Amino acid sequence: MRALITGHKGFIGYNLKKMLEAKMDRYIYGLDEELFDSPNWKEDLESYIYRQQPDIIFHVGACADTMNQDVEYMMTRNYESTVIMSNLAKIHDIPFIYSSSAANYGDVNGNRNLYAWSKYAAEKHVVANYQVALRYFNVYGPGEGHKGKMASVAHQMFNRHKAKQPVQLFPGRPQRDFIYIDDVVSANIEAMVGYHELRGDWYDVGSGEANTFESVLEHLNIPYTYKDKSEMPDNYQMYTKADQRKMLPGWIPKFTLEQGLKKYKEYLCKTI
Repeated sequence: MRALITGHKGFIGYNLKKMLEAKMDRYIYGLDEELFDSPNWKEDLESYIYRQQPDIIFHVGACADTMNQDVEYMMTRNYESTVIMSNLAKIHDIPFIYSSSAANYGDVNGNRNLYAWSKYAAEKHVVANYQVALRYFNVYGPGEGHKGKMASVAHQMFNRHKAKQPVQLFPGRPQRDFIYIDDVVSANIEAMVGYHELRGDWYDVGSGEANTFESVLEHLNIPYTYKDKSEMPDNYQMYTKADQRKMLPGWIPKFTLEQGLKKYKEYLCKTI
């Protein structure tokens, strides 16, 4: 069996690649950002997929900077490339599992920023092609260090605290559904195993619980203060929680926030 993972050097893609290599008899091929360095990236993408002839495609790679306002950059990475791969997978009957985002829900009024629109439009195309989309909530865990300001609050604030820098949160106690990386990987495996029964829809991948950023820092024993409200970005999501009715049938996240942060803190203490 041959699996193609886009974004295989990134946070989720790398962890998924490790799991597939460790637990399954699969040849893993990767595709990353370097693709877009070519002026003929669309043709190169099609050619690459034709050459590799994968048995399944995990499309994880994307522009993950939710604040990026470069329309061309965002749409090529998050929409156009997804459409091309989704269409090729449909033509050749290749299972296609797309890493979507809980940002698709928008803010409390349903407003979406550029990132959310790019992921939402791509997700609609994937579902229309009778494939599988997984809406990730706030993922955290080992392997996200390269993400900088897009890394989880746990990683960023652990770094700041260790460097003796002030740790500040947005006011208003926004809540997020924090999901440990191992659970995200297991959801992808579940989607692969049950693909033919699951295709043609999107699914929430979260813990099913909403927690404050304050609770994350308290589990990590990190003191904090607050930023001024004026520093909050436009359309900032104040609340997210995966709908258990929209989760993958038969898939259950194994890590509570406390369990995931305990495991992650052990990793961070060794590596930072």
